[in-house]
Amino acid sequence: MRNSGGSLRWWWLGGAVLSAAGSVMIARQSIDEQRALFETDARIVHRLLSQQVVQHDAILDTLALLQPAPGAPVSAAPEQRLPSLYPHILSVQRREHGAAWADPDLASAEQRSAQDRRPALVRPDLASGRYRLVLAALPTAYALTIDLRGMVPWSEWPMKPEASPVRVVLEHEGQRVELQSGDAAALARSGGWRFEFHKHLAAVSQPFGVVAEQRLGWSQLPWGLMLAWTTLVATALTLGAQWQRQRTARRRAEELLRLGQVARLNTLGELAAGMAHELNQPLTAVLANTQAAQRLLAEDPPELDTARQAMAQAVDQSRRAAEVVGRLRRTVERPGTPDGATTAAVLSLDLAEAARRAVHLLEPECLRRSVAPQVQADAAVMVDADPVAVDQIMHNLLMNALQAMDAVPVAQRALQLTLRRDGDAGELAVADRGPGIAPEALPHLFEPFFSTRDGGLGLGLSLCETLAQGMGGSLAAANQPGGGAVFTLRLPLSRGIA
Repeated sequence: MRNSGGSLRWWWLGGAVLSAAGSVMIARQSIDEQRALFETDARIVHRLLSQQVVQHDAILDTLALLQPAPGAPVSAAPEQRLPSLYPHILSVQRREHGAAWADPDLASAEQRSAQDRRPALVRPDLASGRYRLVLAALPTAYALTIDLRGMVPWSEWPMKPEASPVRVVLEHEGQRVELQSGDAAALARSGGWRFEFHKHLAAVSQPFGVVAEQRLGWSQLPWGLMLAWTTLVATALTLGAQWQRQRTARRRAEELLRLGQVARLNTLGELAAGMAHELNQPLTAVLANTQAAQRLLAEDPPELDTARQAMAQAVDQSRRAAEVVGRLRRTVERPGTPDGATTAAVLSLDLAEAARRAVHLLEPECLRRSVAPQVQADAAVMVDADPVAVDQIMHNLLMNALQAMDAVPVAQRALQLTLRRDGDAGELAVADRGPGIAPEALPHLFEPFFSTRDGGLGLGLSLCETLAQGMGGSLAAANQPGGGAVFTLRLPLSRGIA
């Protein structure tokens, strides 16, 4: 019983671990996929914005190369057509040689541009949503005013700005401008998984940092898929547990059938011995009475009355012998003879394991009687014995104990199997809480054909004692002080252990 229940517990525990591990793997895969998608989109955003700012540098370099000849009208300058070609370039300013910028920030940026020999960023005000870029060149310097949101190539944007949970921000020296708001509520919450991307744009002249953020909450995990996996595991476990129960029941039935066949063969041997004992006395009496009748009839004159009495006694003894044979025919079925019968083999076996196996075989009987056998063994008890004989003895002792407890209330029923080493023997005690053994029946308990149960053949305990003695052991019975009976099987310890 404990083996079966423990097996099922481990079965379901393994299923729970498998279900949890599978769900974690599904969740992890989903998180990794979301992270990979986020990083891919963030890199595309960085590449698109980098292309835009690099283009601004290229525009300024082109303006410096295509400067009009001195004295040419301003309307002929190429920069005047830039706003129509690039709508995000709000204006183009120029400073002629010898002139000065009206804005000191432009003058400061031009000095840095001349020193670094590349476009320079004018002190930005990202809150206004625009910034200026200056290129120092001779004879004319140029400045671009650029719309930050206008420079975003929305047609190539990898996300839908109004629906995407990703927030995209450009930052510079503590200032930030939001290009895509994302899911602000999710970003403000704690818990879940936070994805972040930080990288500066590819133009040194416009060192804006691209910051992308996304938070994946618990509610966004693939719960449906994880539930489907758990359901699949539970279904597989249910089918597997059902198969295991059927397999266990089939093995139990096969083992009980094997024990039944062995028991019949052993019972026949015990019957032969019992028959010889039971028939010996009446047959001896029949022989003595018939011989006496012959002598009485041979006398002259014959003693007919005494001869008739001797023959009547012979008839009575013959009927007694017939009753013995009739009882045998009524109680024992004709067993089939197995092919290739072999002699029993004495092996080293664990008596505790044999006890648990016997309890497992009788699990249905225990459940039907609401009895939960307890096997108590502090350590392995290795004995030299015939495994089949040990199985048969334990089977008989347990069945006797269960049948004895039919006479007591369910709440009082208990069955304890205790194993220990006692000197050079291994000892198994089977104790029940039944009505116990009547004092007058106790001395005759192991005699052939003695039974305290109606319809019993009276050979079970006799056979068990014979089997135990055949293995060099013994079988004893006694009443417990607290009620019930205890049967003690002793078998020699394995060689080298005693």
